[in-house]
Amino acid sequence: MFPASSSAAPRGLLETHGRYRGRGFHSVLSNRRYELDRCGVHEADALLALVEDSFKESALRWFISEADRARIVVESTEYAGPLPSPPAPPARSRCGLDTVVSLIPTGIGCSVGGYAGDAAPITALLAQAADLVVTNPNALNASNFIRTGERVLYTEGSCIDSFARGAISLHRSRGNRIGLIIEGAAPEAVEHVWNVTNAVRAVHGVDIVDCVVTERPIGTRCVRNESGAYAGRIDAPEVLLDAARGLIDRGANALAVTTNVQGLTSRDYAAHFTGRHANPVGGAEAVLSHLLVRTLGVPAAHAPMMNFKNLKLDHSVVDARSAGEIVSVSGLACILIGLANAPQISPVSRGSRLAEEVGFGDVVAVVSPADALGGVPVLEALRQRIPVIAVQGNSTLLDVTAAALGLPGVVEVANYAEAAGMILALRCGISPESITRPLRALGLAGREAVGNEG
Repeated sequence: MFPASSSAAPRGLLETHGRYRGRGFHSVLSNRRYELDRCGVHEADALLALVEDSFKESALRWFISEADRARIVVESTEYAGPLPSPPAPPARSRCGLDTVVSLIPTGIGCSVGGYAGDAAPITALLAQAADLVVTNPNALNASNFIRTGERVLYTEGSCIDSFARGAISLHRSRGNRIGLIIEGAAPEAVEHVWNVTNAVRAVHGVDIVDCVVTERPIGTRCVRNESGAYAGRIDAPEVLLDAARGLIDRGANALAVTTNVQGLTSRDYAAHFTGRHANPVGGAEAVLSHLLVRTLGVPAAHAPMMNFKNLKLDHSVVDARSAGEIVSVSGLACILIGLANAPQISPVSRGSRLAEEVGFGDVVAVVSPADALGGVPVLEALRQRIPVIAVQGNSTLLDVTAAALGLPGVVEVANYAEAAGMILALRCGISPESITRPLRALGLAGREAVGNEG
């Protein structure tokens, strides 16, 4: 998509692998770290080109984890297996609904949204300030609990990236046909999955067209990167993809997956429940769903089959943001409910009733944690001169700020209440600069141009 950049040669590279054989080919999932020289590269489009030209294989997920004026560090999960060619960009059209993209990246310790559905209230607030909000599933997922609504588009991360690039539109769905992949596990765990699934069918009316229990483990594993952020690995992607293809052949147009996430230390997981550690399973979940969406072109989401096991906590009452997980045995219910109306990626409904087609041209703003601005949606928004609202009150374990990236066009606010106000201003055609102080005065060349604060 972007031209090659001669300055993209990595100064350092660290990688881990998950290897498998399936369908007659050898394929590799790799977590890599690149240190890139960015001297002279400061515009958003040049940064995107620099990053995307550095990958050895197709990147399922990447983000800038460190940045200054001389270099950037990129952490990626790459896939050497076959992926379909990128779709032809859809015709650029507006549905007329002012749309906000609210980014809550998983696995980086977001203080708002990094736990169990604790970004649902701010998502509902932003949805009242806009016509539609596109947000990550982990912003809303809280195991047995989820808060969504007509104005919220429950959209997996790689879909948001493709949406920001203009490669896809999001087609609002009035009802998806969900296929459920259950990793083979102990009988009591699988029986609990059946009970959760039946409860969601009975209470929420979700259409589960078919389910498959895999004969072999999928092998979803946590991987912690050098930055402290979490990525993931899949031991047997062919087991996942074979099951998914079978469900699509039987009429599914959305995919839910539940597996036991491995490589999770009790100490880190316990610290997460006290609000002192990033969600260790988030990166693994993202890698799995990215692989499904990139390969098969349907909405997908992952949930842990068992939220915790033999977990030793200092106190039985956990951080309020994690409470949804601690009171739920399984993480499955929320993704089944969320996927029921998740937007489709293709205009071919395959069983869904589709409403409006939302394109990136409908986006009035992208909202992101202020110290995690190094991802595709933010850089694409800046490249296309769409306002980026950086929320200082949503801290992460990264420090990739507007100042570190050296990029103009970012509006910083203290919290999501201010972000909602800024969205209302943008929708009304009010310049963000005009409602902040000091107000720059035009025409005062040669001296400090500050507005009258009285």
